[in-house]
Amino acid sequence: MIAELGHFALVLALAVALVQAVVPLIGAARGWSDWMRLAAPAAGLQFLLVALSFAALTHAFVVSDFSVRLVAANSHSAKPMLYKVTGVWGNHEGSLMLWTLILTLFGALVAWRGGALPPRLKARVLSVQAMIGVAFLAFMLLTSNPFLRLVDPPLEGNDLNPLLQDPGLAFHPPFLYLGYVGLSMAYSFAVAALIEGRVDAAWARWVRPWTLAAWLFLTVGIALGSYWAYYELGWGGWWFWDPVENASFMPWLVAAALLHSAIVVEKRESLKSWTVLLAVLAFSFSLIGTFLVRSNVITSVHAFASDPTRGFFILGILAVAIGGALVLYAWRAPLLASRGVFALVSRESGLVLNNLLLSVAALVVLVGTMWPLIAEFATGEKVSVGPPFFDAAFTPFMIALAIALPVAAMLPWKRARLGRALRPFLPLAAIVLMVGVAVWVVQTGRSLLAPIGFMLAVWLILGALLDLLERVRMGRVPLAESLRRLASLPRADLGKAVAHAGLGLTFLGIAGVSAWEEQTITQLAPGESLELAGYQVTLQKVDRLPVGADFRIPGCGHAEPSGFGGLMALIRESGARNFTTDYGLFEVQRDGRKVAELCAEKRFYPSQRMPTTEAGIDSGLARDVYIVLGDRSGTGKWAVRVYVKPLADWIWLGGMVMALGAVLSLTDRRYRVGAPARRPAAPAVPAE
Repeated sequence: MIAELGHFALVLALAVALVQAVVPLIGAARGWSDWMRLAAPAAGLQFLLVALSFAALTHAFVVSDFSVRLVAANSHSAKPMLYKVTGVWGNHEGSLMLWTLILTLFGALVAWRGGALPPRLKARVLSVQAMIGVAFLAFMLLTSNPFLRLVDPPLEGNDLNPLLQDPGLAFHPPFLYLGYVGLSMAYSFAVAALIEGRVDAAWARWVRPWTLAAWLFLTVGIALGSYWAYYELGWGGWWFWDPVENASFMPWLVAAALLHSAIVVEKRESLKSWTVLLAVLAFSFSLIGTFLVRSNVITSVHAFASDPTRGFFILGILAVAIGGALVLYAWRAPLLASRGVFALVSRESGLVLNNLLLSVAALVVLVGTMWPLIAEFATGEKVSVGPPFFDAAFTPFMIALAIALPVAAMLPWKRARLGRALRPFLPLAAIVLMVGVAVWVVQTGRSLLAPIGFMLAVWLILGALLDLLERVRMGRVPLAESLRRLASLPRADLGKAVAHAGLGLTFLGIAGVSAWEEQTITQLAPGESLELAGYQVTLQKVDRLPVGADFRIPGCGHAEPSGFGGLMALIRESGARNFTTDYGLFEVQRDGRKVAELCAEKRFYPSQRMPTTEAGIDSGLARDVYIVLGDRSGTGKWAVRVYVKPLADWIWLGGMVMALGAVLSLTDRRYRVGAPARRPAAPAVPAE
């Protein structure tokens, strides 16, 4: 009965979304205030109905109601409770339900918190948001109903994909979807502005917090997904340019460009048409990611196995949402005249350069991701585009972005003199050059990767610090006055500096692990050792544990990484164990001193007949020692892979620092008190 209630709530939500999509839009066009006011309560009701439906589906998973086909296909009674709950979105239908829940949540937040929005703009924004809701609710009800019943329910379910039974994949999709779907608000504001034919500083002030929140969630989601792939898949890497990894990275890049472009609209009322286009493209990339994951056109550990019918439905949504918005843009963009003018050397120009680099980088990723599909469709031949292409084509744009970012952030608005603007950077450039020389001298190899990476990282981090010091006039006014200025700086400025420094930390981690990683693959019997990068790794024993209630592995009290990794391990080890495991206990020593005792596992899930790998990792800010247990050979020895990864944790630390910068910016008082009042509308003048 609860499942049927959830299904009925979805049908009602679709009906409400249809009303919300049509009535407020007509009201805004005709100036009928009663019709426009309908948008807010409809958005709230739509969210409550979808939330009720989501709760009903969650209940079915928690109680293991195997009469619901989705539960029978993706759950198991012996599964830990955490994964019973997260199993709700560990499949196509449930993840689509989560997507729709977040979509309606954002619409409801605009309805509840958007009191300062002009009535017509608010009605149009909520109407466009409802149109997206109509598309996804119809998609769910017509092709992906999560509440279908089985006539003859099984006694036990098929269980969730073992790779998804991990905290990293429990929290990664919700954060990622908050980012994906959060960009729908930028899209809705952009389409509403195109319908209205007006973009101004107030519009940019309303769009920026939504875009910033979406970028924040995407940053956290991508970092969590990368960390999960690092410790769960046992391959030792943190990024593989997988098509679905790229599907989340592309909107992240475009959203970053949109954030910087909206600043120009807000401060200088320039780049209006370009900013609106970026808002459309950011959500368009999110929809492209949805198509890649659910259309069955790619093979990926992240993808949902779906039939082509669903892919065609999503393709229709893509055509209407992207094509319709771009047609509207081609028609109405000439009305979005820019007032501000700026010189070639100015902060506006720096932000334009930032936009171009990020946009072209996103285009490179798109081409590399889609090219195998295009080539196979055109020629019938299967081609592969892997890391070598992306590394060669993508990296130069990121290097140029890192070089330009600190300078562009400190240029004056409207016009600047390049010599004067670069003068504060001369000491910084000297420090960066010394860092590059020092890294080149001390490294054992003679690769340029580490010196260049370290130089870019230091340039970004110290550049962010220099920006703050210049703003508070450090050294040119008394220290007390500088501290007072620092305390009164807008949170958005502090957040910008922190986010730029976080990017520098990520560059540092990428450079360290890419240039200096060492690895070896060998076979060990219990009691045997290997040497790698100054560490002695000894396989003490290999044992097996059957399916059972006691999750802890004897003797592996220090098997998991500390800090964030330790928290993930604690969550992962809560509840019953629904797998068998062969675990190897390793002792790691350096200079005769015990460093760590690690467990590396090979797990087997009987319900899915699927093995997984659990790496043993000793994490530290300087390096990770990473051990993977392989198969047993006929001689009784075990295949063992050992990596020493310098600075690997700085990759995810940098991601979290970037997210912290976004949080600081979102707490800016200007976003809390709302946007300034709009100026009276001037007659629309086509752009020249």
